[in-house]
Amino acid sequence: MTQRMQLLIISETPSFVNKLKKSDITRNHDVHYLAPREDVLAFLIENENHVVVIDLDFRKYKKKALDLLKKIKAFDALIDVLILGATAPEEDIVEWIGKGATDFFKEPIHPATLERIIENISRKRALRRDTLRLEQKLEKKYSFHGIIGKSPYMLEIFSLIQNIAQHFSSVLITGETGTGKELVARAIHKLGDPQRRKLIVCDCVAVPENLFESELFGYTKGAFTGADQDKKGLFETADNGIIFLDEIGEIPVSVQAKLLRVLEHRQFRPLGSNKTRSVNVRVIAATSKNLREGIKKGTFRQDLFYRLNKVEIFLHPLRKKPEDIPLLVRHFLNIKRKNLSKELNGISRQAQKLFQKYPWPGNVRELENVIESASILSKKNYIDILDLLKHLQEYYDSLDKIPFIEKEDLSTLEDLGKDYIIHILKLTENNLRKAAKILDISRTTPYSKLKKYGIRQ
Repeated sequence: MTQRMQLLIISETPSFVNKLKKSDITRNHDVHYLAPREDVLAFLIENENHVVVIDLDFRKYKKKALDLLKKIKAFDALIDVLILGATAPEEDIVEWIGKGATDFFKEPIHPATLERIIENISRKRALRRDTLRLEQKLEKKYSFHGIIGKSPYMLEIFSLIQNIAQHFSSVLITGETGTGKELVARAIHKLGDPQRRKLIVCDCVAVPENLFESELFGYTKGAFTGADQDKKGLFETADNGIIFLDEIGEIPVSVQAKLLRVLEHRQFRPLGSNKTRSVNVRVIAATSKNLREGIKKGTFRQDLFYRLNKVEIFLHPLRKKPEDIPLLVRHFLNIKRKNLSKELNGISRQAQKLFQKYPWPGNVRELENVIESASILSKKNYIDILDLLKHLQEYYDSLDKIPFIEKEDLSTLEDLGKDYIIHILKLTENNLRKAAKILDISRTTPYSKLKKYGIRQ
């Protein structure tokens, strides 16, 4: 049985309205009628609507029909808009569909035909609801306190967070930019000691070098020009809670010794004070830098590194866990669908292929930004390659192509043969039997070619 729909009929034709009032549409659905001159937007605000039918004489009301369509879709992109007309040029129909109309039907249309159209829309809506419920269940299954993932890497991270959250004193989260280090910190906080309700975040990149000490440990009145009153630092603010030091590799060496003292003795002195203050703070630090390299270069203290690194959580880059990409895409699409009030049912196969192959240097943050941009630009109810940023479209065009050398440095036949073998091995995921079959050579030949060209599997 189809859902009972809320219908709004905008018509200037009394005979058509009278037919509808006597038909099954009125018995099976909640139908309202407005004339073109009435305030449609005010009616939509006051009443829930699933389908709007615009029935106008386009010789007189062509601009009016388009304006109505734009207003309705701007108000609620999920409302289905059907346009009826005696005749219309093909370019006008294409424009209406492009602006969000569900379909155009030529008049006269029998009420029974319109009823079948409404039933089809009802079934599609029911299918969308079922799909959305399944997606929400799937997202919930693979969501861990705001972190999405099902790869073995992420399942290990979830288990580690669960194990350490109650008892850690310091944690170091490492990984490339955009891998979700702050999300991990917040998950540790949520699962931790309920007495430690505070989570104070310090973005070390945003703190000027000469202000680090006062930002972290505060200062007393008169400590420097402009210090007209005492100010608490972040560590004192975080007392009996947790402080998250994001991008800790940015902290100057001169301040690192003072930070080490807080970690070891839980004591510090505000700038300009000669009195020691005590705090009970747990520390979560994060970095996208290689701190071990920093130790070698003298930009990061070794003793501070070991004090922070009691537990290290390394977040793998997105390219190392492609099985998480569809989950993340679905998650971000759901968010954008709600924020934009826009129907977004998924992504095309071409976009799926691109997302799986692209190396994602900005990781999860970059993926989210790409989905947001494409969601805004898409004129359809799904994201396609043409909705993506130019560099992604270019990357898609380059997939599965052989990298020929430019004319000014022409390749030898042997070089091209080597490039082609590498290309086929990439396509077959290093399956030598498949590669031999595609290349139409004996099964043993690829082994000798690999050895000859110095190609490692």
